[in-house]
Amino acid sequence: MSSTYTVKQLNAYIKNMFASDFLLTRVSVSGEVSNFKDHPSGHLYFTLKDEDANIQVVMFSGNRLRGLKCALKEGMKILVTGQVSLYEAAGRVQLYAKTIEEIGEGELYRKFLQLKAELEEMGMFDASFKKPIPKYARTVGIVTSDSGAALQDILNIARRRDPSVQLILSPCLVQGDRAPASIVQALERMDQAHPDVIILGRGGGSLEDLWCFNDERVARAVFDCDTPVISAVGHEVDFTICDFVADLRAPTPSAAAELAVFDAKALKESLEQAQDRMARLLRYKAAEKTSELIKLEHRLKLMHPAVRLQEKMLRLTELDDRMKVLVQKQYDDRKIRFSLLSERLDAGSPLKKLTGGYGYIEKAGKPLKSRKEVKAGDRLKIVLHDGQVDTEVLHD
Repeated sequence: MSSTYTVKQLNAYIKNMFASDFLLTRVSVSGEVSNFKDHPSGHLYFTLKDEDANIQVVMFSGNRLRGLKCALKEGMKILVTGQVSLYEAAGRVQLYAKTIEEIGEGELYRKFLQLKAELEEMGMFDASFKKPIPKYARTVGIVTSDSGAALQDILNIARRRDPSVQLILSPCLVQGDRAPASIVQALERMDQAHPDVIILGRGGGSLEDLWCFNDERVARAVFDCDTPVISAVGHEVDFTICDFVADLRAPTPSAAAELAVFDAKALKESLEQAQDRMARLLRYKAAEKTSELIKLEHRLKLMHPAVRLQEKMLRLTELDDRMKVLVQKQYDDRKIRFSLLSERLDAGSPLKKLTGGYGYIEKAGKPLKSRKEVKAGDRLKIVLHDGQVDTEVLHD
């Protein structure tokens, strides 16, 4: 009776067989890179394939530093040197790479570059043919698999950004030999529905998985669409012919949904902020104009003819009062001066002296100033305060 082993024991035995085979401890294998993944840990994982078979390859970060001779990319033709062994946990045969060298481009990648060059020469990538993506799309067409994760990503993001947006699906195959014809038909159906924009895409995958989007029939269908087309095929590092022909390339289907569907919530918040700013500005302007109106009303009142006339009348009254005061002052000053002059005049008046017993003598109507001016027989007039006396000189 044969012995019974656990899976772990069996896998360990097989691994030991690989380790004991001298040929498999250091072997060089050529093929094309597919399903390439650069892990954050620094390890490299990919499939090495040819037309008939494939094998999983792992290069650990320690070997990468000294053994990786080129930058890996999908479709690249390489030579891997390393050890073949069994990954016991998964029961999977893997090639653990020590060195990796480029030996030429893969057939698919060459076809990709050739078609890209041909279509570019025909002008299908020219920016003049690119249609603008509408900023506020109300209807968004989606051309992708109805069972893929890409569709759910697009639906979730589109509905989150604008719940009112209308989403139309035109399902198609996105992988395999029948996919190009299926994509072309789906694009034609969607273009006839006249949405505002079309999203064409699928999730990530190997170069082979995405190859249908490098088909010339699909590229021409995208170019012939009257509706703007956003290409969203694979991940950010993946590029297809559709990306170059489309009106806009999105790095992922999720990003395509963000580009196609405007953020209604953000727009609403922006409009509310603008409304608040406008209300504040209107209130400020109203207050400013009210203040200006009050100032103008005040100025108008001050410049009113009645006000100006009243001001002139008040001024006239003030001047009249001042003039009266000045006249009175002048009168009082003149009165005092007249009184003083009168007193002085009165004090020097000859008549006043006459009342004290004095008088003056006139000869022939002229005042007599000296005794020598008279002689006997002259007639003289003596003027007193209350009259005059005529007399005659008796002797010299």
